[in-house]
Amino acid sequence: MTSTKHSGFTRRQLLRTGLTATASTFLVGGLDLAFPTEAPAQSKLTPDAALADLMAGNKRFTSGKMTAYEHDLVILKQHTEEKQEPFAAVLSCADSRVPVELVFDQTIGHIFVTRVAGNVITPEIIGSLEYGAAVLGTKVILVMGHANCGAVKATMQGKDVPGQISSLFPHIQPGVDQGGGNLEAATKANAVVQAKLLSESSTVIAGMVKAGTVKVVASYYDLGSGAVTLLE
Repeated sequence: MTSTKHSGFTRRQLLRTGLTATASTFLVGGLDLAFPTEAPAQSKLTPDAALADLMAGNKRFTSGKMTAYEHDLVILKQHTEEKQEPFAAVLSCADSRVPVELVFDQTIGHIFVTRVAGNVITPEIIGSLEYGAAVLGTKVILVMGHANCGAVKATMQGKDVPGQISSLFPHIQPGVDQGGGNLEAATKANAVVQAKLLSESSTVIAGMVKAGTVKVVASYYDLGSGAVTLLE
């Protein structure tokens, strides 16, 4: 059994890890790869318009009027494997009940998706989202918690667990502390905490947020209704 006292990053340790890379250089396989300091204009959407498109897709999803499937078939026939031009990024939980593209009724190539249990911010997740924003040109980053999240529930219980599962607990604990013992409240608080941490700990994303070229938003997905709610 692994104790929660000795695993995972603290918030301070996370901020001290390699999160200060500029948008111009990324380390891949031990090699420094240079990228433009400004993302090419793959999408002319503003951050607010990108968020509105995501939420409009969620309305189509909940009303059973989805359109992405037809677009998927067209894209597959065109064999557009040489590039990707996502307008939004989503950090979601790894939970199998959260099919991101379906939830927002978006076709292939529209959403840059990162997934980890508890939708927590780690150096690897930050690096991925920095790539999405600085290189691929995503306009909005949605951090999405969901109903009945097992990772949040396990953190609330605080029991010993096998392997490295407990490495997630320190990331989620701040949200649990704010949740007052309520699972839904803790899950929503965790999404807000993670969105704020992303905005503050990544110099790349923080700079783009300040410039108004990227928006970082916390949200909550209801498994029963399929609706996504934006959080303050």
